[in-house]
Amino acid sequence: MEVLVFEIGGQRYGVEAGLVREVLAAVCVTALPRAPDVVEGVIDVRGRLAAVFDLRKRFRHAARVLHPAERMVLAESGGRLVAFRCDQVDGLTKVDDATLEDPRGAVPGVGQLCGVARSVDGLLLIHDLTAFLSEAEAVELDSAMEGDGGRPAG
Repeated sequence: MEVLVFEIGGQRYGVEAGLVREVLAAVCVTALPRAPDVVEGVIDVRGRLAAVFDLRKRFRHAARVLHPAERMVLAESGGRLVAFRCDQVDGLTKVDDATLEDPRGAVPGVGQLCGVARSVDGLLLIHDLTAFLSEAEAVELDSAMEGDGGRPAG
């Protein structure tokens, strides 16, 4: 499996490279009323809205004000365009499926991970974007996006 490696709060994460559309410079996020708590808001990407997932909140990192040096990873998740902020993007790496561990054994209580890879640099937590939102949160996000005609308030 090829993954895009990124960092949040000093922890390395990965996401399946096939889901990634591009890496963008950080842009301001527009709040989206009635969106789930783990959605920061939305951004406009060439005329298309992308929900911005708050990985810091989901993975219990300290909140941080948007910084110009941050990056946003734009990806597809469950048929929707999404983005998430990260401190930095380290690049692509290959992870041998044979060395991939079940996250439930290595990182209990984290259902948003699809695997954990060990390396000399430490653990690489591989994020499952399709499991980021619970079913209720996905319905809430869809409702918030449709409720305003897909346009952010503000």
